[in-house]
Amino acid sequence: MTTPSSARAFDARHVQLARALFAALAATMITFSGDHSAALGLSVFSGFALATGLVFGLSAWLVSPAGQRVTPVLLAVVSVLAGLVASVTTWRTTGLFFGVVVAWALLSGLVELIGAVRDRKAGRTAGVRDGVLIGIVTLVLGAALLLPFQQYALDYSIAGAGSFTLTGITIAVGLFGGYAAVVAVFLAIAGFSPRRPEPVPAASPEEAAS
Repeated sequence: MTTPSSARAFDARHVQLARALFAALAATMITFSGDHSAALGLSVFSGFALATGLVFGLSAWLVSPAGQRVTPVLLAVVSVLAGLVASVTTWRTTGLFFGVVVAWALLSGLVELIGAVRDRKAGRTAGVRDGVLIGIVTLVLGAALLLPFQQYALDYSIAGAGSFTLTGITIAVGLFGGYAAVVAVFLAIAGFSPRRPEPVPAASPEEAAS
């Protein structure tokens, strides 16, 4: 029998750390790859989105109490759908990278931000600051990728190294990698910060009887 003072076995801390882990993996893969093509970007994004969607889905079931599951469920759906689209290897073009990442960033950022604002108005504090900041940063990523540099190309040369071309997709993949790094650092700090255990809500008489 659980009581209101019982600590959760899984709480917001575990969600933050899981999200930080997958964001850190995405940032690392992009940072240490010399290939910032659409294929590489979509491959990394696909894994990141699917893993993050799984975290949100599990959090809706294990962490969020009844009546507060809309936000994680919506985030799970948006992330999993975006990850599935990006996972189709024959679709991995520059246009798809911009389309799917922009759509995911704007939708998930808006959902996370609105969910955090609603929680704050309802007097809930767990994860509110994270939701506001990550929601805003994700929206900024989507807005940045809307800038008209999809066809951008700049030829340059480095003495002793040769000639290179800086393209729009190279910048875009780098932006996603930078976003993932920011999310990983912030959520890791939040996840490791000291806090009181979250209480488990008391079961209603109907739930107790069942």
